[in-house]
Amino acid sequence: MEKFVIRGGRPLRGEVTVSGAKNAALAIIPAAILSQDICRIENLPVSISDVSHMMKTLRHIGAQVRLINANTIEIDARAVNSFVISHDMTKFLRASYYFIGALLGRFGRAKVAMPGGCYLGPRPIDQHIKGFEALGADVSIEDNAIVDAHADRLIGSPVYLDVVSVGATVNILLAAVKAEGMTVIENAAKEPHIVDLANFLNSMGADVRGAGTDTIKIRGVEKMHGCTYSIIPDQIEAGTFMVAAAATFGNVLIKNVIPKHLESISSKLVECGAQVEEFDDAVRVSLDHRPGHCSIKTMPHPGFPTDMQPQMAVLLALAQGTSYINEGIWSNRFRYAEQLNRMGANIKVEGQLAVVQGVEALRGAPVKADDLRAGAAMLIAGCAATGTTEIEEILHIDRGYENVVEKFAALGADIRRIRFPDNDAAHAV
Repeated sequence: MEKFVIRGGRPLRGEVTVSGAKNAALAIIPAAILSQDICRIENLPVSISDVSHMMKTLRHIGAQVRLINANTIEIDARAVNSFVISHDMTKFLRASYYFIGALLGRFGRAKVAMPGGCYLGPRPIDQHIKGFEALGADVSIEDNAIVDAHADRLIGSPVYLDVVSVGATVNILLAAVKAEGMTVIENAAKEPHIVDLANFLNSMGADVRGAGTDTIKIRGVEKMHGCTYSIIPDQIEAGTFMVAAAATFGNVLIKNVIPKHLESISSKLVECGAQVEEFDDAVRVSLDHRPGHCSIKTMPHPGFPTDMQPQMAVLLALAQGTSYINEGIWSNRFRYAEQLNRMGANIKVEGQLAVVQGVEALRGAPVKADDLRAGAAMLIAGCAATGTTEIEEILHIDRGYENVVEKFAALGADIRRIRFPDNDAAHAV
């Protein structure tokens, strides 16, 4: 097993380049099988484990995946010959359910095991199923938690989502691009990676309009072709480094970003007293005094992203006064609070509300990454704290942050990845 060891108390300074967006990649990779051709995907965070699992799944169903360089792959989907994806393929990855929409669009049939990934609360797929059924598919969930969807033909239809759902919006898009006629998704998610997926599909010959608004119109096409496409920068990785700069009283230039995607994060950092300078494709964040408090409510885009809530909690734990965090997306997002409190934070969780009483400093402690973004929060806390922090269960962090040790170290962090014995395994021998 591996863990991160961080000796904190060093301001982060310098420049860091953000990788391609994980959430966009996880939708675009399965979308490539709709083309029955070759797609080249650039600016892809190839080394993160979520992307690795996606590529492994593609190979499992017959696609050829070729690594061109560290951030570019080619997917040849012409030989895809299966619509079945087992639990062995999906147990580590929530976004594996995107293969339902992609396979349904390709074959009119999909049998995909329910996904794994971080546990942030219940992840119902009722809105996904509602969309598939509106397009004419019959959908059932078998006793072994496998979604079985099939349709003689898919026909465009209006779909109103009862709740804003990124996953359902993506899956319906994937199923609808080759359906007969027009599909209209109302109350659609508006996140940047929804727009990126739509642009990728259009690059393959789809006809998708309105992505980034709450109404997306998809006119079905008969055939789709290959393309070359570059994924957008990762909004959440950028935000993580922005908060890390502020929490360590540092000064960091974050490059390869789209500043407009970061507006909700930037505004909260400014509210806390940080300086945020925007450039064409970069932002600089600096802070030279103790931050002030603020209140946050996570909401669908363009609101404050739930995936940035744990990281921001670290800054608020060091702020003057009392801050309030209202989690409006996931029911189990506050598990990191226990870990931060072990480092001297004062966070009280009451249902979907966290009350954060700022302290002057955090101290190093043994902690764990409960999930991907909680792990990012532990990284920031370890860099900001006095003393040594050891973070276990870092496999969650590796799911979504590319070259994370190298990037933090280049900014001056004293961080190492070390191996340690798995005690459970040792006792089992």
